[in-house]
Formats: sequence, structure tokens, C-alpha cells
Amino acid sequence: MTVHFPFENTYAALPASFFARVAPTPVVSPRLIKLNRPLAIQLGLDPDRLSSPEGAEILAGKRIPDGADPIAMAYAGHQFGHFVPQLGDGRAILLGEVIDADGSRRDIQLKGSGPTPFSRRGDGRAALGPVLREYIVSEAMAALGIPTTRSLAAVMTGESVLREAPLPGAVLTRIASSHIRVGTFQYFAARGDTEGVRRLADHVIGRHYPQAANADRPYHALLEGVIARQADLIARWLLVGFIHGVMNTDNTSISGETIDYGPCAFMDQYDPAKVFSSIDEQGRYAYANQPRIALWNLTRLAECLLPLFCDEQDKAIEEAQSLLGNFAESFNASYQAGLRTKLGLFTTRDGDVALAQDLLEAMAKSRADFTLTFRRLSDAALDQARDRSVRQLFADPAVYDEWSVRWRQRIGEEPQGPVVRQTAMKSVNPAFIPRNHRVEAVIEAAVNRDDFAPFEELLTVLSRPYEDQPAYAGYADPPEPHQRVLQTFCGT
Repeated sequence: MTVHFPFENTYAALPASFFARVAPTPVVSPRLIKLNRPLAIQLGLDPDRLSSPEGAEILAGKRIPDGADPIAMAYAGHQFGHFVPQLGDGRAILLGEVIDADGSRRDIQLKGSGPTPFSRRGDGRAALGPVLREYIVSEAMAALGIPTTRSLAAVMTGESVLREAPLPGAVLTRIASSHIRVGTFQYFAARGDTEGVRRLADHVIGRHYPQAANADRPYHALLEGVIARQADLIARWLLVGFIHGVMNTDNTSISGETIDYGPCAFMDQYDPAKVFSSIDEQGRYAYANQPRIALWNLTRLAECLLPLFCDEQDKAIEEAQSLLGNFAESFNASYQAGLRTKLGLFTTRDGDVALAQDLLEAMAKSRADFTLTFRRLSDAALDQARDRSVRQLFADPAVYDEWSVRWRQRIGEEPQGPVVRQTAMKSVNPAFIPRNHRVEAVIEAAVNRDDFAPFEELLTVLSRPYEDQPAYAGYADPPEPHQRVLQTFCGT
């Protein structure tokens, strides 16, 4: 029985300066932890064959499938505002690309598959904990409807990796529309390689923004497209309380997907200044800073594209600034529309944004849980008696009482009935998110006890985030004080 991957490898056909050819490092005894069977089918792969011993060896990097052209991609990046001219895939190897059932091209990448020329003295491996975290959170994001890389499989390697202490090693098979980043453009721009920037831009246009090819100014249209997708993506993050944690330019995907889940987290109590990442000591990537940082990262992309805009630098800068000026409008449109939907508003009226912001301010002052407030508000839209369950989330319930009078007056101005409104609100206000204490409990059980039952159950719950799921109601609860996770870690 042979596992077949119908590879079509366009990135590996680019010039040699774009990557390093390198094979995964074989591991001792791969053991399949989890295979995402629906995703495998979507990719045109046979899940039964992937579940075989041969499949586990491929997913661990011990065996290279036919048609693969393994490469580590080159890129640079600003890390916490400081430019590093060469980063690259230091522990990830792109096996190749496949065309999925929808006709979309998807990368298949092994993360934690051994050292590459970009490893910078690292071991190129991944520990089990970060692999499980990325699997859980990326699949939760997909179920929430947010553009994201996906997780096809998690495999234990049978080897230990040394971090603060020896930890079980693992490999994640990551699926992406592509792994091209803002930092990929920076890699060539920093070297003065305008032709490299052009080749990369042409590749990205063909792969992600084909409509730009027919525009009067294709590279302007490319930047415009990336700006629009990033603006919408960050708005979606904020609407579910997600904090990426490390929004470096090398972690900013050109395709508009969420990528590189390291110290990411979902907020419990609403706090615009919230930071979880242990390495973000200055709060650069705090929850409310994410739109500003996205624009900063996009400005770095625009700088790379300037030589493609026109020969006169001042004119090129002016044109780029004009396009970057669209970010705020695009972000605000997506974010404000999302807030209206979360509040059960079907029309747009003056004062709606202020109504939403007043609720958020009240939540921040009263330390109300972000996810539960909006979910319970969905039920309160059906029955005013259910206001009680919302106000209980506020340290000062009176602030909710004052706000709810205005909210009920506003929804009363629309023709939709309570049932329609509740249904609409529940479709955007999740009951379940990957709460940090739940993720940590899953990792602890797997790493310390080789128990993956909590991992499987959490994935089951998160696959249907907008449904009530009474059997798993406890997963919607915020952490008790002793369960709160105050910091998250990259795990590299």
C-alpha cells in the first residue's frame, strides 16, 4: 500500500536563491497522534493510507513521498521591530504543493522535521506541546471561519528534544495556501535584488491575486489586495478576542491567512492591553495594537515593492502611501460590521459604533469575559429575562443594566424578531474557544501522561464552536482563578 501525493511544485521551480533544497531528518519511531481525515480528503489524499505505518513515516519526515521536492524557504523579517536580513525555515520543510478539491493550490509542510541551512544553531525540531497547541488553535480558527493555515497531522517522533528539559518530540504537518510572507519580500529587497522581488511578486499574483495580473498597474493591485485581506483578517481576530502574540513581518502571510501559532491566546476577561506572550515585554503585539502593527508590517511590504511601482522614488512612495491609506477604512468597515452583527443589528445607523464601544469599555472596567458576554447576549436578545446571566459577568452589573436599555431600544427599531436575531447572533458569537487553561491541560496530559483523550475531546468541542453542545457545556466556562494562564510561550 503506497501513499500517493499528487504534487505540483511551483515554488521549487523558482530560482535557487528562493530556498535551500534539504530533506527532512529521519526520526527513530514515528507514531501518528492525530490525522485530520476531512482535510486529507479535501487535499485529495487517502486518509486510510496516511494512517498506515508508511503514512506516519511520511508525516514524520522519515520517508519522502514520490513527487516531493523538499525545500526550506528563505525569508527575512522584522522581529519586534528589529530587522534580521536572513531568517528562513529553520525547522520546517515544504514537501510540495497539491491542488485540493476546490481547485486551490495548497502547501504541505512538515514543521519540526529537522535542521536546515536557516536553523541558526537550532536543532530544527519541535516539542509535542507546541505541536498540539498549533493543531488545536489553527483548527479552532478554521471552525470559527477565520482564514488560517490548517493542521493535517501530528506525529510523535520517538525522540526527545532538549529545551529547559527533555521533552517528547513531534512533527506537525501544516497546510497553507502558501508560506510566502512579508519577510519573503524583505529577503530580496534587503539584498537589492529587484529582480528577485519582481519574480516573487509575479509568483504571488499568479497564485493568490490573479485579478491583479490584468490591472493597469499589477504591483499596485497586488499591494492593494494584500492590504485588504490583512485588514479583514485582523478585524476577524479582534471579533473573537484572539491575540497572535508575535506579529513579526516573517509571521505575516501574503495570502491573508493566520500563520505561525506560537504564544497565541484567546482572551478570557476583556482587556484591550492584554498580552500573553512571554517575549512581548513591551506589549508591542497586545490585543488592541494588532491593527496598528498590521499596517506597520504592510508598510514594510510596500517598501519592498517601491522599485516595481516606478523609477521615481518619491512618486513611488506617494503611490504606496495612498494605497496604505486604505487600510484603516478597510479594517474599520470589517470590524464595525462584525460588531454590529455580534450585537444583533441588521442595519447601519449613527450611534451603532458608539453603542458597541461603550459595551466594550464597560466589559473592560468590569472584567467581563469577552466570549461569554457576547454569547449570553445572544440569548438575552431572545428573552429579556436572560439579561441576568449577562449582568452576572460584570463586576459592576449596573454598567450592563445602563447599557442594555440603550441596546434594547436600538434592536427594537428593526423589524427582525427575537428568534431571527438570536440565531444570527449565535452564528457569530461562539460558545467555545480554545481557552488557554484547556489547551494547557491537554498539553499536560499528553506530555506527562501520554494521554491524548483530552486532546481529542477538545478538538471535538472546538469543531462546532457556534453550537451549544450541552454535553460539553463546561468547556464554555472561563478559568477559575487558580486555572488562569498568564503567559504563553513560543516553544521554539
